[in-house]
Amino acid sequence: MDNKYDLIIVGGGPGGIAASVEAAILEMKKVLLLEKGDNHSTTIRKFYKDDKRVDKDYKGEALDLKGNIKFETATKGDVLDLFSECLFGNYIEAMFNTEVESIQKNGEYLEVSTSDNKKYLSKYVVVSIGKMGRPNKPDYPIPASLNNVVNFNIYKCKENEKVLVVGGGNSAVEYAYLLGKDNNVTINYRKAEFTRPNEKNLETIKEDISSGKVKAKLGIDITSIEDKEGKVLVHYTDGTEDTYDRVIYALGGVAPVDFLKRCNIELDANGVPMVNDNHESSVQNLFIAGDILYKSGGSIAKALNAGFDIVKHIDELMKKSGN
Repeated sequence: MDNKYDLIIVGGGPGGIAASVEAAILEMKKVLLLEKGDNHSTTIRKFYKDDKRVDKDYKGEALDLKGNIKFETATKGDVLDLFSECLFGNYIEAMFNTEVESIQKNGEYLEVSTSDNKKYLSKYVVVSIGKMGRPNKPDYPIPASLNNVVNFNIYKCKENEKVLVVGGGNSAVEYAYLLGKDNNVTINYRKAEFTRPNEKNLETIKEDISSGKVKAKLGIDITSIEDKEGKVLVHYTDGTEDTYDRVIYALGGVAPVDFLKRCNIELDANGVPMVNDNHESSVQNLFIAGDILYKSGGSIAKALNAGFDIVKHIDELMKKSGN
């Protein structure tokens, strides 16, 4: 049947691309990549500015790449070109604009159901999806009238705006750095010092604050925001307030728990999928890679390595079973 595959990969990010490429190199015959976006690497395309540096060693963690994708720190454009060459150069069957709704056991197969009411059967499935599509939001309400100027990435930013970036991780400091070139930028972090960014980002944000390129409100939290004639009036815990053209929240993301539960994947107390040493979930032959494996977020290098390790293990399982 045309809807039967040896391997289905859910997600066209780094982990999914790595799994696809390694499967092609191992000459797996029936492999399908399903991606809900209109192209691969949706998170990088949507959430990264064009001149944003894409780091291999994320949060200071240096990893040696195991597989056949030679990824190094580069610009957004270079990374997308590399992944396009890897994916399309290996003639991998890929379906875009296809969102997976659930994965269920169906006899000896895993049945992958999509939002367009189609079903695909596969002996093995790799789920490699990220968190950025569902960003964490603050505890206080965000007025609906501010939806256009309160964002969770810098995709809508314009030049010469007064911008507040909220957060203390790598995304927050990178946003502040990039926006600081053409805007009046303040970064707000509830702790007195940055502890989460990698070494390069930490050095950069400290230099930008020292030079006055970026203003800082550290050790201060936000109590509420309100609409002030189309701008964002921010109230801080120290009793001060200020008005901004735009506020960017960079508070991390959350795993798509509802989807994981529909797949009957066991989760820990933090909503992170539980996997064994081979990245296999509680559902036999269903493997997990990417950001959703980590409470505080993973990295491109980790995802690439996971894709390689998983497909190598699946290849061994196929050979043992005679498939």
